[in-house]
Amino acid sequence: MTEAILLVGGKGTRLRPLTVNTPKPMVPAAGVPFLTHQLARARAAGVEHIVLATSYLAEVFEPHFGDGSALGLHLEYVTEDEPLGTGGAIRNVASRLHSGPDEPVLIFNGDILTGLDIEALVDTHSASGADVSLHLTRVEDPRAFGLVPTDATGRVTAFLEKPQTPEEIVTDQINAGAYVFRRSVIDTIPTGRPVSVERETFPDLLADGAHLQGMVDSTYWLDLGTPQAFVRGSADLVQGRAPSPAVPGRCGDRLVMPGAVVAADAKLTGGTVIGADAVVGEGARVEGSTVLAGAVIEPGAVVQDSLVGAGARIGSRTHLVGAVIGDGAQVGADNELREGVRIWCDAVLPAASVRFSSDQ
Repeated sequence: MTEAILLVGGKGTRLRPLTVNTPKPMVPAAGVPFLTHQLARARAAGVEHIVLATSYLAEVFEPHFGDGSALGLHLEYVTEDEPLGTGGAIRNVASRLHSGPDEPVLIFNGDILTGLDIEALVDTHSASGADVSLHLTRVEDPRAFGLVPTDATGRVTAFLEKPQTPEEIVTDQINAGAYVFRRSVIDTIPTGRPVSVERETFPDLLADGAHLQGMVDSTYWLDLGTPQAFVRGSADLVQGRAPSPAVPGRCGDRLVMPGAVVAADAKLTGGTVIGADAVVGEGARVEGSTVLAGAVIEPGAVVQDSLVGAGARIGSRTHLVGAVIGDGAQVGADNELREGVRIWCDAVLPAASVRFSSDQ
């Protein structure tokens, strides 16, 4: 297998305000756009040609990655005029593929951080003679995901979307967002309209008697769809819990990008990333957080499990816990922002305007 389709067209609504100015796959994780990690892992598995299915802020991708030669890849870009869903996006780029009808094509979502053994998935696909093979992973609470039960041989028996009652939860196996398609199967997806592979393509194939094979791979897996998950994923990359050949430096407790200035007594822990040209002042503490390029953490501030957008400023003695600060926002001194708080891009929060009591 030498080619793949990467689905990077989503709007990243759950990640706002991070995705107001930047498409989700281009938000930095462990110092580089998240997409870089996916491309590097695909290349390490032997993929040479990747078609990016783009839509939202599509103009951002090609100027950064170009033709892919810097990563040892051949990249092409196809932009949807209107959002087509996962299946529609796959079908929309099919003309750029070079594979023969029976050859495998890898397809993966642009917001999944995973340690998947890509070569093993392709081998499973070939050995089983499947029309489509799916990466499956096991989760403790599958209610937010699509369940994929399989028989004793790994053959998929059903697709159950987001079950809610105990009776509906018949397995802990979920669709993990990476697939291998027989090339000819892609051509059966309808054109010119939105199609969901999860809700339409896969169930229809199963109903028509197609062979869909599941491969359970329970290595590292994380859906980066929320800010909290994105921050955690970045920290896991820095600390080496999530594998990637694209992390720009040694794995450890912190990653400081070129041009950043960190005071000698500032403490950076928990897989924290300090972006290029960012500043961390005296006595500041940054734990398990991502501080993007050009941001400023003023003296004495505490930033925990949070994401601080590019060019944002966090005032002295301000305390962030599980917060998201948009690009260019300014949070004044002596504020306290806790779990779930999001400050929009370029917003200004005056000094000492928000404070949580100790029992909140």
